Amino acid sequence: MSSKKFPRTKLAVTGGIGSGKSYVCRLIEQAGHPVFYCDDEARRLIVSHPLIRRELTQLVGPGVYAADGSLVKPVLGAYLCRGREAAARVDAIVHPRVAEAFRAWAEARAGRMVFMECALLFEAGFDRLADETILVTAPLELRLQRIMQRDGVTRAKALQWMALQWSDEQRMARADRVICNDGRADLAAQVADLLRG
Repeated sequence: MSSKKFPRTKLAVTGGIGSGKSYVCRLIEQAGHPVFYCDDEARRLIVSHPLIRRELTQLVGPGVYAADGSLVKPVLGAYLCRGREAAARVDAIVHPRVAEAFRAWAEARAGRMVFMECALLFEAGFDRLADETILVTAPLELRLQRIMQRDGVTRAKALQWMALQWSDEQRMARADRVICNDGRADLAAQVADLLRG
């Protein structure tokens, strides 16, 4: 892990699926800091951005959008589960537009410390948009439990989703700071320490 120079204005929070990064970001919001959620913005742009709609339709097929314009999630999900190459093709369409949206959002809050929550922070190269990166970690079995309970999926499906992301070891080699969310470490104290710098 490296140590970034201060002042920090843009901080990015990442972690594998089931790590609890969204919960950490809610604690950050409760402390008064704005958070940009990349997945939420991607979901919004997928249905509202005309170029994304056109390019996804060309890539996945006309069945990816319903007649009312909404995204047919099982169709996109089936395409994504073909593996890393398929996911990379979708990401190449969506990620540049999400990055543009984050830049505009952060610029509108100039002078404030702002946060981005991004599951694929390093995979997408979004770490280049931040002054500091924070990795939220949790043990594999705990992550699996959280995913299965939250999404109602099998262990095999949860592991399949995990396989589409980097490992914690890969993320740790790039992250500036790590927050442990194993259910035992004091999460609130770690977040407070983060916000103090």
